[in-house]
Amino acid sequence: MASLTTQFFGIELKSPVVAASCSLTGNIEQIENLAKAGAGAIVLKSLFEEEIDAQLQEELSERKALEPDPEYMDYFDYIIKDENLKNYTNLIKQAKQTVDIPVIASVSCISASDWVVFSRKLEEAGADALELNLFLLPADISRDSAANEQFYFDAITKVLENVRIPVTIKISHYFSNLGQMIQKLSKTGIAGITLFNRFYAPDIDILNEQVVTADVLSQVSDYQMPLRWIGLMADQVDCPLAATTGVHTAETAIKMLLAGAGVVQVASVLYQEGPEYIAKMNEQIKSWMDKKGYDRINDFKGKLANKKKDVVIYERAQFMKYFGGKSYS
Repeated sequence: MASLTTQFFGIELKSPVVAASCSLTGNIEQIENLAKAGAGAIVLKSLFEEEIDAQLQEELSERKALEPDPEYMDYFDYIIKDENLKNYTNLIKQAKQTVDIPVIASVSCISASDWVVFSRKLEEAGADALELNLFLLPADISRDSAANEQFYFDAITKVLENVRIPVTIKISHYFSNLGQMIQKLSKTGIAGITLFNRFYAPDIDILNEQVVTADVLSQVSDYQMPLRWIGLMADQVDCPLAATTGVHTAETAIKMLLAGAGVVQVASVLYQEGPEYIAKMNEQIKSWMDKKGYDRINDFKGKLANKKKDVVIYERAQFMKYFGGKSYS
């Protein structure tokens, strides 16, 4: 029987199918179900910087009139952050006591502020690794691309200075020079990069003329964006890559591994099919490997990654093959 053992987060995993950060991984019962189903690791529900800041601003606005002292405000800032971190470290400790697979802490960052240094507390709570979910929507015209990119390096530097456990990052594709950025990030000392995170997207309700939330769950076809960039970058980076967004089937997971991913992170399909779906994915990956004669993930991982001479496969030439030509009538 084929072995699904692979490497990511700087550690060995028994399966390439990882439960991504979502509400399911913020619940101990569901975490146990995911582990029983055969998940290679659990990425806990993210500790969101935005949520901490929103809570802080709400509390401060209520108290400012009663207690305008800046020193008190700084103290209250600390209390809010400390309470959130206390709840999160308790989740880590409970998860570590409940399951026997790696438990990955996750922090969603929109700034490289000093609170990131609290990552050490996540390590002390027992997290096997830390995933930084980094995202800046480049819509602030007062910031240039260099400033936006520097945020990523500043956040990584601060965290690496404060923890010894492996640190990985999850990023979006919102970069003007995405390939070069992925390569630069891979050289910072991190243990891996996950392509790509999925965030809130807006839609418009034309009946009520208001902005609403678009589909929260990914679609099956969404895997094509990370597949392209995994394939293009797998042989050009200094750390492992993981794929996420649109990974709904074992077939898609195999595609990502062939392109060069070490693991896939799944979330949307778990809401649709339940945690037990991971077991089905694992069995289907094993079945495919047995049919192909592969004993280990490494036997085929990256087999279809960009090897320089095949770069056109992942770029525009494929589009021209089907839609090119010189018919202008």
